[in-house]
Amino acid sequence: MADLAAALLEPLEAHLLRADTLRVALVVPVSGVLGLVGPCAINCATLAAAEVNDAGGLLGRPVELVLVDGGRPPALVAEEVAALAWGGAVQAVVGTHASDVRVAIESTLRGMIPFVYAPPYEGGVRRPGVYFLGEPASRQVGPGLDWLIDHRRARRWFLLGNDYVWPRLVHEAARDHLLSRSATVVGERFVPFGTRDMARLIDELAAVRPDAVLLNLIGSDLVAFNREFAASGLGCARLCGALEEHGLLAIGGDTGGELYAAMGYFDSITTDENLGFRERYVRRFGPQAPLLNGHGHGCYESVLMLAALAERAGALDVPAIEAVSDGTSIVSGRGILTLSGRHVRQRVYVGRANGLDFDVVASC
Repeated sequence: MADLAAALLEPLEAHLLRADTLRVALVVPVSGVLGLVGPCAINCATLAAAEVNDAGGLLGRPVELVLVDGGRPPALVAEEVAALAWGGAVQAVVGTHASDVRVAIESTLRGMIPFVYAPPYEGGVRRPGVYFLGEPASRQVGPGLDWLIDHRRARRWFLLGNDYVWPRLVHEAARDHLLSRSATVVGERFVPFGTRDMARLIDELAAVRPDAVLLNLIGSDLVAFNREFAASGLGCARLCGALEEHGLLAIGGDTGGELYAAMGYFDSITTDENLGFRERYVRRFGPQAPLLNGHGHGCYESVLMLAALAERAGALDVPAIEAVSDGTSIVSGRGILTLSGRHVRQRVYVGRANGLDFDVVASC
């Protein structure tokens, strides 16, 4: 990991003297609770940058990625991104990281340079210059809730998430959806990042005996909870809004048949586009490369979408991009993605853990 980060960071000083290079801040977590998604995210962004450069570059200029650790406190990340942007060291931002980090970056940049954000997000106001490729909360949770209500008779739900903006608004959307399905919320908890006492949360679940848990913990917190849950012997279903292949591997897999994830991408999607993407990934990084997952694949999409926006606008100027952003399309492992209102509308997949893989059981 350190070698890969250095490979991205070391060219910066040299390229500061080169007017022909366009530099893009790649904001991904390489520390903190989401650090486990960093290696795949960096690989996928690197693959996209290579493909852009092979096709002639970004506005005819080679693109370089400048790594920013998005796993640190939001204010520190935003301060570094702003310093790079205001100093002319980067001309755009892409990446995957928690929503509180994204909000801090948005507030600091204030639309100065374009920012393509990859993962699921909470929805709401979209600021000029910010483009979303992930699923808003109102769309992400519905298919998984419906599948468990219809196929597992999950009527009583417990909502559990980390204490920041994305889980809170996902829970808000989930409560509305469950009410529309005549299901009930029997408990709700928000916990800080790095929570250690998962046994206490398991005790709370045992006390109310829900049919299912909606889990919006992230990264290592999600891993720690699921490990504790597996050891507890509790039998209710778990639906996760941020569980991907690396997290499933860190848990040790699941063979109980009741661990689910709702995501816009799984490595197991069998589209022609995804099969081609997987082949290119393995060809470049080898068969032992970090597992493909939704967060990493989103970074691939974010670099391609930035290039497509710049190509369509003929510039990286935010007003120029805003004028043409609707209708801008790329092709990724998910198929064709087209911006409308600064976000894309794409399928949400419901995956059931089967050992170390996800079997897609539904999509909408």
